[in-house]
Amino acid sequence: MPSTHKKEKPWDTDDIDKWKVRPLSSKHPSPQAYTLNQLDTFTPADNAAGTFTEESSFATLFPKYREVYLKEAWPLITRSLATHHIACTLDLIEGSMSVKTTRKTYDPAAILNARDLIKLLSRSVPAPQAVKILEDGVAADVVKIRNLVGNKERFVKRRQRILGPNGSTLKALELLTGCYILVQGNTVSAMGNYKGLKEVRRVVEDCMANIHPIYHIKELMIKRELMKDPELANENWERFLPHFKRRTLSKRKKPMKVTDKSKKTYTPFPPPQEKSKIDLQIESGEYFLGKQAKERAVKEQREERQREKQAEKKIARQRDFVPPPENGVKKRKRDEKGGEKLKKKKKKKHREVDDAEP
Repeated sequence: MPSTHKKEKPWDTDDIDKWKVRPLSSKHPSPQAYTLNQLDTFTPADNAAGTFTEESSFATLFPKYREVYLKEAWPLITRSLATHHIACTLDLIEGSMSVKTTRKTYDPAAILNARDLIKLLSRSVPAPQAVKILEDGVAADVVKIRNLVGNKERFVKRRQRILGPNGSTLKALELLTGCYILVQGNTVSAMGNYKGLKEVRRVVEDCMANIHPIYHIKELMIKRELMKDPELANENWERFLPHFKRRTLSKRKKPMKVTDKSKKTYTPFPPPQEKSKIDLQIESGEYFLGKQAKERAVKEQREERQREKQAEKKIARQRDFVPPPENGVKKRKRDEKGGEKLKKKKKKKHREVDDAEP
């Protein structure tokens, strides 16, 4: 668990990269000159105290459906732990896995990595992937998400957001954080470097708090591009990151039926009692009908409703066959106007001819 004591340390300066893995031995004076592939591994010579005085052991339970797979993959797990001198047992009767140190174990962190290994195996992580936890610079984190959301339907919907359509959101998170992520049941298992695990936990917890992972993916993509620019290494990146406004809906509960609260005239008498179903049947005469007559009346009402619906459907079908209005009406008007003009012109010509004759 990280320390909650936030006191400033004199050796904790800005030029120190907190996420860089340092060499474990003190043989090299300049740790900054080595990359992750050139780091020294922990050897028996580095353990000056010798063998451990007490035996350390961890055990965990696994579900029933993992029994067949673990039985097949257990030789691979045994060989991987044997290189670090860690003993392991698989109890199929109790459904548990356990790891413990031996007299040859020299690395104190090996038993902790073995504890994380069996924890990941019980959370359905494949054995070839889970074995990578024994390497230096690889850590694991299991995020419990079931207790973050109360409603089960809402929990399933938000858990699906981590996966995305066809697993695209999960694949994007794996590429941006450099971690292996597995969503299984009520937990999210992650493997990778410490910086990536911190981002994965933040994205998963925010997703359970109804913040979509796509916002974090956009932010991680921008940070990835900003890291490539050495000029922006010592600057604040807040001006480049997107700021999404949270839409807060009104929490005021509105009634389904809004009653009219306008002022009404005061009357000392209560409102008349509403008529029951039997009263309405007595008024219509249906109450006094026999069983067959009631069935006949119900059948007639049903047939009448069917006839009405059929008539409506018939009218709707006939709408497709109604011809659109033609443009001939306008032409006729124009023709009529043009004919009137021609008649007027002819009359004028006849008048001119009559005037011209002696």
